[in-house]
Amino acid sequence: MATPAKGKRFVKKVKNPTTGRTRKVSFGQSGKAKDGKDRIRPGTSKGSSYCARSAGIKRDMLAKGGKSAKKARDPNSPNNLSRKKWKCKGTKSVR
Repeated sequence: MATPAKGKRFVKKVKNPTTGRTRKVSFGQSGKAKDGKDRIRPGTSKGSSYCARSAGIKRDMLAKGGKSAKKARDPNSPNNLSRKKWKCKGTKSVR
């Protein structure tokens, strides 16, 4: 099992279909919330705030075009993997 980079909680191994090389993508904030529960809690106001913020990141990457737009559409980018964990639908986090 791969270990995430320092300061990150999750990791996903991604294989490039053309070259066959694998790389690890680390994402998510490490640690626990103040109350000891998981930081990622979909369907909360904190989740919706995150989704709105990360949707802005994605929108700005698409607006730049080129390689940035390609990264914004990549399902294995750290931003998109985090949005999936938060269960983001647009700018809202749903249960």
